[in-house]
Amino acid sequence: MEQGKVYSKLLSQLKEEAGQLFLIIDPPNQSPKEAGKIAKIAENVGASAIGVGGSLGAQGKLLDDTLIEIKDNSKLPTILFPGNIATLSKEADAIYFMSMLNSNDPYYISGAQVASAFPIKKMGIEVIPTSYLIVEPGRAVGFMGRAQLIPRNIPYLAAANALAGEFLGSKIVILESGGGADAPATKEMISVTKKSISIPLVVAGGVRTPEYAFDCISSGADIVHVGSAIEKAGSEKEAQNRLKKLVDAVRKGAKAKK
Repeated sequence: MEQGKVYSKLLSQLKEEAGQLFLIIDPPNQSPKEAGKIAKIAENVGASAIGVGGSLGAQGKLLDDTLIEIKDNSKLPTILFPGNIATLSKEADAIYFMSMLNSNDPYYISGAQVASAFPIKKMGIEVIPTSYLIVEPGRAVGFMGRAQLIPRNIPYLAAANALAGEFLGSKIVILESGGGADAPATKEMISVTKKSISIPLVVAGGVRTPEYAFDCISSGADIVHVGSAIEKAGSEKEAQNRLKKLVDAVRKGAKAKK
């Protein structure tokens, strides 16, 4: 499969700076207008991409309108982060084509992918094959995806799953602790996993503070997803302040790798 523009740009960015922050915008959690404003802020403070989705309600007109507002206000690439097979929109630039490798339900490993393949092709969305690995506590995504959660204190299990995903053709690995988790995957888990693979590693869930963002990137992650921490900001100014501190921490983490 030919490498798409969004993924190629991501690899190029990572060569220049070994740490990136993606803002996750979940359409049910704010209006399209608000999403557009926060996307503009994210671009201004140095985020690298906007992930859109995450919950069951990210679909239909709301999803389309949110993506349109984001693209009207920002030049950052938009990547669908599907919570179900309805999280599809021709307005997006790309999609994480995710397989939850540690699910106990075949639907989340390959069934949803088969069901969505033709619609994605028809819409012309760039596909980024992605291994989606759910780490304790897992929260809502772990429950919905019937995941066999990867224990936080057994890092090599995450590494083995990630390597298997790369062997199966994934171009990205996501270690997901679940939206709103108290903390992201451990530093040891991130380090062991990254040393085992040659594709970008994303850490999602629990990246609530600049300290966590720094720890994730300096331990080996290429990208952090940030969502809940910004959604809970009480104002646009507070959202900007939080994002700026998180982006700065990511950049410091990238320098600490060298």
